[in-house]
Amino acid sequence: MESSRSNNSSNSGHQGNNSATNDEEADELCPGFKDVDSFVKYGLGSVLSATKASAGLPQTGDEYDFYRSFPGFQEFCETQGDKILHCMSQIMQHHGCRSHIRDRNKLTGLEEQFDLVVDSNDVILEKVGILLDEADGVNRSQQPVMPAGFQPPKIVVSSWNRKGSDSGRGSETFRLLHAKNIARPQLKFKEKVDNSNTPFIPKIFIKPNAIKSLPSYFTNKQIRKERPEDLDVPAALADFIHQQRTQEHVEDMFAHPYQYELDHLTVPEQILSKSELQMYKPIAETKCSFIDTLEDLVALNEKLCRSSEFAVDLEHHSYRSFLGITCLMQISTREEDFIIDTLELRSEMYILNEAFTDPAVVKVFHGADSDIEWLQRDLGLYVVNLFDTHQASRALNLARHSLDHLLKFFCNVDSDKRYQLADWRIRPLPDEMFQYARADTHYLLYIYDSLRVQLLDFNHGQPGLLQSVWNKSKDISLKKYVKPIFTEESYLDLQRKQKKSFNTQQLTAFRLLFAWRDKLARQEDESTGYILPNHMMIKISEELPKEPQGIIACCNPVPPLVRQQVNELHLLVQQARDMPLLKAEIVAQKKKGLTPIKKPEVSLFGPHDTSRVSESDFPIFSPDELPVKQGMLFSDDEQGMEVDVQKTSGLMASAKITVFEEVETKNDQESLSVAQVKASRIIESFHNPFRMYLPSSDVHVNKNAKFDPSTKIYEISKRWKLQSMEQQQKELEAKKKAKQEAKEHAKKVAEERNKAKQSYQESLQNVATVRQQAAESAKGGGKKRERVASEVGESTPKPSKKLMKSAEKAQKNDPAPQDDFKPFDYNQSDLKVFAGAKSKDNTQFDPNRQAHDPKRKKNPKGQKSNFSAANRSMSYLAGKSERGFRHNWPKR
Repeated sequence: MESSRSNNSSNSGHQGNNSATNDEEADELCPGFKDVDSFVKYGLGSVLSATKASAGLPQTGDEYDFYRSFPGFQEFCETQGDKILHCMSQIMQHHGCRSHIRDRNKLTGLEEQFDLVVDSNDVILEKVGILLDEADGVNRSQQPVMPAGFQPPKIVVSSWNRKGSDSGRGSETFRLLHAKNIARPQLKFKEKVDNSNTPFIPKIFIKPNAIKSLPSYFTNKQIRKERPEDLDVPAALADFIHQQRTQEHVEDMFAHPYQYELDHLTVPEQILSKSELQMYKPIAETKCSFIDTLEDLVALNEKLCRSSEFAVDLEHHSYRSFLGITCLMQISTREEDFIIDTLELRSEMYILNEAFTDPAVVKVFHGADSDIEWLQRDLGLYVVNLFDTHQASRALNLARHSLDHLLKFFCNVDSDKRYQLADWRIRPLPDEMFQYARADTHYLLYIYDSLRVQLLDFNHGQPGLLQSVWNKSKDISLKKYVKPIFTEESYLDLQRKQKKSFNTQQLTAFRLLFAWRDKLARQEDESTGYILPNHMMIKISEELPKEPQGIIACCNPVPPLVRQQVNELHLLVQQARDMPLLKAEIVAQKKKGLTPIKKPEVSLFGPHDTSRVSESDFPIFSPDELPVKQGMLFSDDEQGMEVDVQKTSGLMASAKITVFEEVETKNDQESLSVAQVKASRIIESFHNPFRMYLPSSDVHVNKNAKFDPSTKIYEISKRWKLQSMEQQQKELEAKKKAKQEAKEHAKKVAEERNKAKQSYQESLQNVATVRQQAAESAKGGGKKRERVASEVGESTPKPSKKLMKSAEKAQKNDPAPQDDFKPFDYNQSDLKVFAGAKSKDNTQFDPNRQAHDPKRKKNPKGQKSNFSAANRSMSYLAGKSERGFRHNWPKR
């Protein structure tokens, strides 16, 4: 019994222990871990230990090759590698990824394995992000992860597509109609869309209701057929090239065709006067026609020409096109409504210009700023006598100026804006979208009448306010469509709008991505938002990911073209990372010692205003080569002199402050090779007619087109090469002529010198020397010497006056030479000189007398005295010495 009790007690004890352990196991998160923190700590420790162990392995190179030579190490590496690959494949299978990672038979096995690892890492990290969001409560609605190609229909909830809860029910939302796999309508257009980086040229070639005829450029639209060499060039570019060839007026290409008609438009008095309101017909009783054939379009044009006014509206699509597409046009008269398929009748819509440009017919728009540009760009239509209800609403200072507010205010109709952002490329057009498009213009004529009456009442019956609305509407109709042109500084506008402070690497990445996006959007005819949205481009520029998967991680959802060309984007980011890192561009200017000068944007312009002109536009002259136009007294000389007026157009002043002037360096052309000089000359002679519309760098030109003789680029480059070669030949000929002229001039100068020497020597032969002349005078017996006539061109120097006076005194004092010798008579001499008394004319040398004689003249400036202190005589002088004079005797 006791044993059984003890067994029972022991069994009960075991059961209690087992139940306790089961409870503990039920409380544990994983086997051996109580909670998440303990599991995370263990996982981090294992990861750290694995990282340390991997760091201790032999590095790749000579060390690894040395260890690899041992068979034991080689077997160990292979077994451990197989285990690691097996674990990785199991993890990839668990997450639903491809796991053929151990296939090593293919040549590209390593690259495929790397791609598999990258894809699996992206999937795992995406799931981790979703789970973390769900844990934080951010994404509470658990929806299945759809493939990239499948997207369920979206339900957009906003203020403009929510029904009011009048019937007591909650607010009801509507489904946004959009097309996922619609055929691109651009492929059916007869005239291809021109996305080139050239300015827009109007499509008009017939000008109805014209006061001033259309320029000959637009009337001869068949000119491209006569020029088959331009068939491989876009239409706008071919027209521009032909314009440069024929040297016609370029202003006609970009001028508004109806500028003259709109400037001379006068509004009839009956429109400016008060009239009765014409009530609109109910929609159910009004006929509505869908026009998609040329016959129906011609009939509509005749009806519009007979009416006095009609309302117009457009539906536009811009997401899957670079420039945008006008998909639908709604026109309403007093009796019926029309909806025109502009995708089908795109090339025939110019027929409506007859009604749209008729000044006697009023065209009513609402917010026509964009509609006017779309009509010009896609359909070649222009509007004369426009009335914009948006401008009239602003003149009346209404609470809101939108069309739905005007419909509610004047017609008491609630507008339905749920299809405002729908894809209007859908064909056939759903009935819901058909009714929405019809309602936009059905009530617009009644609103036009109501606004005219209120404008007159607001101004006490005076037509001044109404006339101002007509003038503003006329300014809108004068707008011209301007195609977006890519330049080197296009990215700066977007960068300033985002208000992001980028360093040099980030700014370089942003610039390169912006250029890549613009280039690809023009090629594929897609919008820049479809290629790469702005916020994703800024994210990539800020992060500068080192790997391609980092670029994909910055985009959510990933645009299709980004996924296709992720390697090219990765190269652009790497190019930006190679730039030197600075905080901002201003830092580079500060390091140079320059302060950034912010020039204000001035809308005014003057011919002498240099604040808006770059420094490169000014002519560069050296101080020795400044052009000088010499003054002339006579008109005959002016005809002979030819001065380049362009060089004298700029006034150059010499610098007064030269403290900060840099030392002039020699020209770099001396250090350049012959090939580099030739290349620089070719570049200087290259004049691109499209330079004002094209960027100076990052220009994408097909390389094959440069070498294909059938392309226009090859022809243009060939012509430029020929022109440069001709210019080089002309320069060489000019240099040769200059050298020959210099040699001839040097020969002439040398000959003249030789002639002068010979004539001088011949003249010296006939001239007698001084000794010969003295001998002849002695032989002649005192006869006066005759003067020898000098030759022409020679002149003897005139003697100075002092020499002449001295010669005259000598002639007076000196007696005439006598032939007989007579001895000197000493009786006549003065013997007092030997008595010791001081005579007046003492000829003895006295240093003191010469030094202190006040009557003696001073030596002129710049001449040294002939006597120095060392040459003075030390002998005793007779006579009375000056008292108090101190002799400076030299010390022994």
